[in-house]
Amino acid sequence: MKNSRKPPFFGETVVITGASSGIGKATAEAFAEQGADLVLAARGEEALKETAEICRKLGATVIAVPTDTSVAEEVQNLVKEALEFSGKIDYWVNNAGVLAFGKFEEIPVDVTDQIVKTNLLGYMHAAHAVLPVFKKQKKGVLLNNISIGGWMPAPYGTAYTASKYGVRGMVETLQGEVSDYPDIHICALYPGFQKSSGIEHAANYSGIKLSTPPPSFDPRKLAESIVETAKNPVEASYPDWSAVVFKNLYEMFPSMIRYVSSAGMRMVFRKANKDKNSDGNILDPSAGNMGIDGKALFSVSPRLLSWTSIGLMGIAAAGLLLYRGSKKSEGIL
Repeated sequence: MKNSRKPPFFGETVVITGASSGIGKATAEAFAEQGADLVLAARGEEALKETAEICRKLGATVIAVPTDTSVAEEVQNLVKEALEFSGKIDYWVNNAGVLAFGKFEEIPVDVTDQIVKTNLLGYMHAAHAVLPVFKKQKKGVLLNNISIGGWMPAPYGTAYTASKYGVRGMVETLQGEVSDYPDIHICALYPGFQKSSGIEHAANYSGIKLSTPPPSFDPRKLAESIVETAKNPVEASYPDWSAVVFKNLYEMFPSMIRYVSSAGMRMVFRKANKDKNSDGNILDPSAGNMGIDGKALFSVSPRLLSWTSIGLMGIAAAGLLLYRGSKKSEGIL
């Protein structure tokens, strides 16, 4: 007898931003496999079309809408296109994001401004545009891929950190605002480092050749977590163990972690082979590797990963002792 069971997201419309590569591309494929109708958005039209075609081959009905989420009018148009496509929006995945790495004062102001516009205002534009739709429908889920950077600072990623802290503030405020709508959910995901192509698109003013440091995770696993959160909405989700460890460590030892991580990066700066400055995909659409996977600093075996959290705790304890010792020598503690 033929199986007539419908897939979990059959007939549901999902909008995904930043869908041309990396986590967004993996998320589009994951929802396509679950039977969703997809509205895919990103700045780069050709790469976006490639993602759409992959999802069609997986059986999904898809439209691709080139969109710069930092421009409010383009996000409003994305909502309009989605409603013309299916008459409703069931899920919206805020995912489009950019990163610049280097000393804050050495990063051009227009690059810094655009990071905030994309990462923070882009998410706010989406929420502002889609919430009226959700309220009219009396249901909907807004999923925000924030990163652990929403809880702890990324050394020499000042604008990125500021934008991610801002998104967390937006999410937590909106969770209160929609609390009288039982079927509208505002969700936040705080994953750790991802082995996605996003690192290859980042702006770089550090002189270091960028790659994702360990422990890093398969973006397909994060995509699965986004789909699972859509099925079972929660206010905050930590898709991998490193996010939980880093968040808890930062809550316990905030000053020490800022001190140790920044000092470590300064040491790397001194020893690095200087790479030329690049504004990456901040001001222009992403180019180069438009796949899901990116460069990791080095591979880590599953067995080593299982011990990494214990090692991080040990490093934190040692760092705390060093930090307190240095402050005592300065007469601060």
